[in-house]
Amino acid sequence: MRFLKLPRSLRQLSNHVLAIALGVLLTVCTLQVLPSQAEPAPPVIDPSQLTVQRQSPASGAIGSSSFVTAAVNRVGTAVVRIDTERTITRRVDPFSEDPFFRRFFGDGFSQQMPPSEQLRGLGSGFIIDKSGLVMTNAHVVDKADKVTVRLKDGRTFEGKVQGIDEVTDLAVVKINAGNDLPVAPLGSSSNVQVGDWAIAVGNPLGFDNTVTLGIVSTLKRSSAQVGISDKRLDFIQTDAAINPGNSGGPLLNGQGEVIGINTAIRPDAMGIGFAIPIDKAKAIATQLQRDGKVAHPYLGVQMLTLTPDLAKQNNTDPNSPIQIPEINGVFVMRVVPNSPAASAGIRRGDVILQVDGKAITSAEQLQNVVEDSRLGQVLQLKVQRGNQTQQLSVRTAELQNASS
Repeated sequence: MRFLKLPRSLRQLSNHVLAIALGVLLTVCTLQVLPSQAEPAPPVIDPSQLTVQRQSPASGAIGSSSFVTAAVNRVGTAVVRIDTERTITRRVDPFSEDPFFRRFFGDGFSQQMPPSEQLRGLGSGFIIDKSGLVMTNAHVVDKADKVTVRLKDGRTFEGKVQGIDEVTDLAVVKINAGNDLPVAPLGSSSNVQVGDWAIAVGNPLGFDNTVTLGIVSTLKRSSAQVGISDKRLDFIQTDAAINPGNSGGPLLNGQGEVIGINTAIRPDAMGIGFAIPIDKAKAIATQLQRDGKVAHPYLGVQMLTLTPDLAKQNNTDPNSPIQIPEINGVFVMRVVPNSPAASAGIRRGDVILQVDGKAITSAEQLQNVVEDSRLGQVLQLKVQRGNQTQQLSVRTAELQNASS
């Protein structure tokens, strides 16, 4: 059978139709296979359900407007500069008026020593009440003849010291500047944790309105560890720079709340600063406003934390004047004459083991127990003296001199 030979144009058309038919067939097969193998498409998100992640203080510090700026702006106008003046009168040396003495040293010798000298001091503080109450360190205003408080806007006022407590190094100063002063927001030091941000604000070395940033290095650093045995404090330690002139200024958290009062007490402390916890300062400030002073109970002993290792070192020393029980407790190094401890019969060399049935293992712990007691309260002490233990009753009295 002979096939008719189609024209060339018809053959090309038939080839195109066949190619289109094959393409349609492959597409249909593909559509039947792919949906079973593909993952479902993501759901459509409702924009109203989107939430913005809260920016942390750390990430905020990297931004153009840091959390430090916000914190300082919140409290900055309530931070003040405190300038003090004190006149020291010198006793006239009788030798300077002696004719025989003046023959050798001349008449000008007595004129070289002025009879009085005026000392100036500088510190910081912050307003805690709209009526003009300012909190600062006791050592900033102690024994000052004149106190001048300067606000950030340049206004200056004469300050009147309402009360000083040397034991906690806190003071309250009153200024008369109306009833609409900026007030620093007070936080809580009980919520502070190691590693939290710490912002110090004040006037270090006379450089007004200075801000330094660091973290809380540790908590409850006792005054004995810091090297000031005449104070009764557990400090907040920070690496934020604190220098002379910062004393009395606020230590802030990342939200701009006052968590402590800066105190420059260690001139040799490089990169370490200390602050009085604000919770302690609140309680002291209330008493200073009301009474002008704070009554602190005391026993009248100088003490040392005793451990078995420390006692063993002492006992193995052939030159040691005393043998100490190798136990944990508080070793009495000295008993203050006419003190409650002396009246109760506590002796040098005793080891205090318990107070009111509670074990005592450090001098700081005993100090806190006494500080938290009431004036005139009787404390029951368990004491080891040599190889024997005794029960002694001590009635606390008011501490008259912080150095004793």
